[in-house]
Amino acid sequence: MNSPQNISPEKLLSVLFYSPNATAVYQGDDIKIISANEAMINFWGKGSSVVGKNILDAVPELKGQPFFDMLQNVWRSGQSFIAKDYPAILNIDGVLQKFYFDFEYKAILDSSGKTEYILHTASEVTERQEALKMVDEKSKSEQKLINDLSALNEEYLATNEDLSSKHEELFSVNNKLLQTRKELLTANHTLAENEKRFKTLVEKAPVAMASLKGENFEIDIVNDMVLNIWNKDRSIVGMPLQEALPELIGQSFIDILTEVHEKGEPYFGKENRVLIEKNGLLEELYLNFAYQPIFDENNKSTSVLVVASDVTELVQSRHSLTEIKNRLEIALDASKLGSTEVDLETGIMQSNDQFKYNFGYMPEEEFNYPDLFEAMLPEYREKVRSLVQEAIKTNGIYKAEYPVKWKDGSIHWIQAHGRPRYNKNGVADRMVGMTSDITEKKLAEQRKDDFLSVASHELKTPLTAVKASIQLLNRIKDHPYSEIHTRLIEQSDKEIEKMHMLIDDLLNMSRLGQDQLMLEYGVFNLYEMLSKSCSHVRFENKYQLILKGDENLMVYADEHRIEQVVVNLVNNAVKYAKDSEEIHISIESLENEIKVSVRDFGNGISESLLPHLFDRYYRVEHMSKSYSGLGLGLYICSEIIKKHSGKIGVDSKLGEGSTFWFTLPDKKVS
Repeated sequence: MNSPQNISPEKLLSVLFYSPNATAVYQGDDIKIISANEAMINFWGKGSSVVGKNILDAVPELKGQPFFDMLQNVWRSGQSFIAKDYPAILNIDGVLQKFYFDFEYKAILDSSGKTEYILHTASEVTERQEALKMVDEKSKSEQKLINDLSALNEEYLATNEDLSSKHEELFSVNNKLLQTRKELLTANHTLAENEKRFKTLVEKAPVAMASLKGENFEIDIVNDMVLNIWNKDRSIVGMPLQEALPELIGQSFIDILTEVHEKGEPYFGKENRVLIEKNGLLEELYLNFAYQPIFDENNKSTSVLVVASDVTELVQSRHSLTEIKNRLEIALDASKLGSTEVDLETGIMQSNDQFKYNFGYMPEEEFNYPDLFEAMLPEYREKVRSLVQEAIKTNGIYKAEYPVKWKDGSIHWIQAHGRPRYNKNGVADRMVGMTSDITEKKLAEQRKDDFLSVASHELKTPLTAVKASIQLLNRIKDHPYSEIHTRLIEQSDKEIEKMHMLIDDLLNMSRLGQDQLMLEYGVFNLYEMLSKSCSHVRFENKYQLILKGDENLMVYADEHRIEQVVVNLVNNAVKYAKDSEEIHISIESLENEIKVSVRDFGNGISESLLPHLFDRYYRVEHMSKSYSGLGLGLYICSEIIKKHSGKIGVDSKLGEGSTFWFTLPDKKVS
């Protein structure tokens, strides 16, 4: 399942196949053509119907040529194969013709190291090969002329030595000299014509070519294609290469040329990175090139022939494909998505680590299709199998949510998506799937359902009591006012107050969820506010609220919200520590903050419960007793204090009571 905004590898491959570079993808020991772009199909001289066929069925003239064996070797070994200037016989419009190609059979491996696809990229270099052949023939022709001239020169010297002794042969020798001079003129004319033809060949070649002369690599001959790569014009002809392209200094190309010139051995570069100056900036290019030394009659290198092709787009496309694949893997890892491919016949799965972990397996453990259904709770297995079969039947996507039991006995919920893949016969042989662990989501849904149930119950209880009181009041409304009237009215008022507090909690939760709990800051006397708060507790005369601290301490905060926090903490003390007749409220002025504590002397709270007290919807079962409420009070207190940039917490020991506290930043109000 692709992450949002990320292009899928299949879509990317589709886009890349509009490239003018010939590209095809194969699969299987019989080398089935999975995809081929227009450039590759044109090379083959076939139509798009070749896709889906085996290579020998699609291009039958390849039988008896080595390419099928090469492809099988790449498929079986997982080792890529690269070839340059390789001949191939192809049937073009019914005529078998010979072409030359640079090509690569790239083995694309899966996570287990097994070949999953073969990526075939190729470029036709027939014209380049013919150009090199012509250069070689020209060199041989020049060498023959030089040898002929040397022989003639030796003849001339022999004749001159015999001149004094063979005076009588003077006229004959003179005729020979005239003939020799004529031949020399003819040879020089032929040499000039050959040089002219060579220059024309280079300039008209369909690939980038240049001739560099001497030890300084003076630019002798160039064509438009190499000038385009260099971003230069013909004014550089006659200049040393380093002077014409100063950006090459510090790069490896000058050193390579020097070695070719000195050793007389050619050099072939593949996808070498080069920086070329364009519009004042260095632009990155990737080149395939050859440096071919040219020799004189003494077999000494006099110049270097450069033949190059710009493969920047091909390299950048491959880098982009790799980058997208890496991003996809990172996205899967970051989102904790598990991915797998199932062989439906064998049940063997190729899964990433997260997929295994979702089912409670470690990365190094074997985990296959039967293990997946074994981990699934029994009552869900047939339903999931049915969804998979339906997806296979309709070539659709199956979606399912089901619980699994880990080996440690814990239950986890899985959300799964999958889609079948089909072989050449149209039979589903594989299933590609993705999973995510949605246990937390399920637990949150359960907590929400539990909360709604509790909220309904908590609101219904006081509403029922109020309704009963009003019904009784309605029955005795015509009777003289009595103690029963007073008791029913007080009971109704108390129950309505409970409903008001519950609804207030719900409204505060709604504001918190929408981040609309606004604070109205002001300066107030903290001690004075605490002494006036919790009047409902003071009036009952059952609990004694003891306030200690600085009576003149001024704070900068939302007075109403801070009072709401204190009232909630005192209500908790009353609720959970009914036998604690004293409740202590204390104020401390610390170095950079002010601390308010509410302490009771009840039974205390178990240490295992303390980390959860401020969680949303958490309702304590204290000392095996259940209490009313929505489990929102302490969570709301926590959010109010956080909005004040303060901290909140609790300290408690069983049998000694509990102390709930919060801090506020000390703004040093004077």
